[in-house]
Amino acid sequence: MTKKFASQGDMTEKKISFVEVGKGLWAFTAEGDPNSGVIIGDDSVMIIEAQATPRLANKVIEKVREVTDKPISHLVLTHYHAVRVLGASAFNADQIIMGETARAMVVERGQEDWDSEFQRFPRLFEGHESIPGLTWPTTTFSENMTVYLGNRRVDLMHMGRAHTAGDIVIHVPDENVMFTGDIVEYKSACYCGDGHYSDWGHTLDNIASFDLEAISPGRGDALLGSDMVNAALENTRDFVESTYRAAAKVAARGGTLKEAWDAVRAECDEKFGDYAIYEHCLPFNVARAFDEARGIDTPRIWTAARDIEMWEQLQA
Repeated sequence: MTKKFASQGDMTEKKISFVEVGKGLWAFTAEGDPNSGVIIGDDSVMIIEAQATPRLANKVIEKVREVTDKPISHLVLTHYHAVRVLGASAFNADQIIMGETARAMVVERGQEDWDSEFQRFPRLFEGHESIPGLTWPTTTFSENMTVYLGNRRVDLMHMGRAHTAGDIVIHVPDENVMFTGDIVEYKSACYCGDGHYSDWGHTLDNIASFDLEAISPGRGDALLGSDMVNAALENTRDFVESTYRAAAKVAARGGTLKEAWDAVRAECDEKFGDYAIYEHCLPFNVARAFDEARGIDTPRIWTAARDIEMWEQLQA
């Protein structure tokens, strides 16, 4: 392979921020690295997203301990990706909650995803030797589930396919704040390699219907206030639609994956080229857009070998 993935060379540590997005609600963000969320209830704490390793998860726990000494009782995982789930053991939560579709994807492709991500993004797997294995939920649900942290109500919902087929969001009604996982990003590229481009906009519409006060997105800064929330929703929509539209035009005329790559770059580089992880995501985004435009509804499983094969096609 003549050139490495952009993510393989990204070894710069990111600055962590811990921002209150509502009363007792916090967003752990790190300049485009995977975010986590914190919901403080009457007697215990719910964590959203586990990070990629227990060592990285401990950075979240350190921030939680700056604001509360309540025990961590629940860990919610919005989808199956390794960088979101493999740090779960650090939290020692009694309940690990995931959507039923996401759990099925762990069964189907969890190990392959781990191997793939580990190869192409080494910095996010700092302390990988401490990962005990694949993360399995203790509790799953199909469409909706409510958890009470004392009197604090937390609604977990599957609102449609987007970043994956199994994405869920977490809504806290008393503050009208949502933790969206990677359905929504802010000044960070969307990773669409396992996504559903044609459904993503409808799922964003479902989120927008809540008229939210704040969002903790999957990557990027916490979104405070309706103006910032709406701007992020529309920016995410533009990123997804621009990527798919360019690739679909090439697919429609029987073009090649490399031609789709060139078309997406022409459409998106100027608008999104300075976004966090843009270059990291781009080859996977193009490959998935090209597949979906050719009628492949279920994203093909990424493996370490398939990653390299695809990348070599794009370098030809």
